[in-house]
Amino acid sequence: MLLSDRVLFLDGEALVIDKPAGLPVDAPRDGSLSLENHLDSLRFGFKRWPLAVHRLDRDTSGCLLLARNPKAHGRFTRAFENREVDKQYLAIVDGVPEGDSGTIDLPLAKTSTAETGWRMVGDPKGKPSVSHWEKLAVVDGRALLRFRPETGRTHQLRVHALEGLGFPLVGDPVYGRGGTKTRTLLHAERLVVKRDVKPSIIAEAPFPDAFAALGFAAPEGAEPTRG
Repeated sequence: MLLSDRVLFLDGEALVIDKPAGLPVDAPRDGSLSLENHLDSLRFGFKRWPLAVHRLDRDTSGCLLLARNPKAHGRFTRAFENREVDKQYLAIVDGVPEGDSGTIDLPLAKTSTAETGWRMVGDPKGKPSVSHWEKLAVVDGRALLRFRPETGRTHQLRVHALEGLGFPLVGDPVYGRGGTKTRTLLHAERLVVKRDVKPSIIAEAPFPDAFAALGFAAPEGAEPTRG
């Protein structure tokens, strides 16, 4: 797998790749491959490796921003922290939510038990978490949704789908039924980062084959499919 073939945006300070599902951003404790193993192939003539600016879950595919120098990394990190980044995700949920669109305002907190490990839950005392959603299509009792998260909490869309809409993401092993041959069906479809002087970073990742395999077509205006 060559990540250099999955570049969606590239200039002197920024690189956006279409991260494949199954590839962790941070090196796992079990020593399996992660983004770090691929950074050398993403230098594109620079001496230093690019650095990931944000995180996507291992199962989540799509737009991942990397900075090509430390100064840019600092600027991009602040943009994420200040909610100045426009993010769009596609997800397939195990059910059909009522209505065509809405906003989920559900603060999140981390909980942990010896039996099941840790997970995120809705908690009025948790950190503010806001996601906007719209329903794009329904196939066989499942719905394709587009999420626009305002905040970037851990597992935000996975918990918002389950607790805010009443349906988990298809394939989610923690918040859903898991057990399917597929992955958690969440895809970072589009990323826009405004910059002061340079043009905005705009990246769109192709519609995943795993979504097409369940009978869904790429929404209007979306990129064509890719494995």
